[in-house]
Amino acid sequence: MSPAPDGRVGRVIQRMAGSAAFAKIAPRVVPPLDRAVHRLTGGRVMLTAGMLPAVVLTTVGRTSGQERRAPLATLPRDDGSFLVVGSNFGRAHHPAWTANLLANPEASLSYRGHDIPVTAHLLDAAEKAEVWPLLTTMWPTYDRYVERSGRDLRVFRLTPH
Repeated sequence: MSPAPDGRVGRVIQRMAGSAAFAKIAPRVVPPLDRAVHRLTGGRVMLTAGMLPAVVLTTVGRTSGQERRAPLATLPRDDGSFLVVGSNFGRAHHPAWTANLLANPEASLSYRGHDIPVTAHLLDAAEKAEVWPLLTTMWPTYDRYVERSGRDLRVFRLTPH
């Protein structure tokens, strides 16, 4: 597990990432940049992966039926699965990719240049309580996202098949 960014720079990044201003700007800037760098490097590099483990999750749009790609922080697990959090930068609504997974749990992810078909499982309250401390150790800002958004963040386990 990669720890949260440490030191002074890490604290500044986390404080900034937890701010309301960041929640307004970041969704328009960070995912498009991550998708572009990911595409240009054949899936080997993502900007956010310099701070946290990251994947590009491909889901099928529940309404459009078209592929949708979302760059996400992830917590890779020893069993080969990946945990992802529907934080949406702490905004009030759940990100679309979470609704797409609820409608169709079959998806794929790109991790370190490898494309991996996965099945998503929304964690129930007990499962989430078990992994939440691991997720907030990786990215303490998740707790701030919960406070600011006022919602129960969806956490999924993505299991390769």
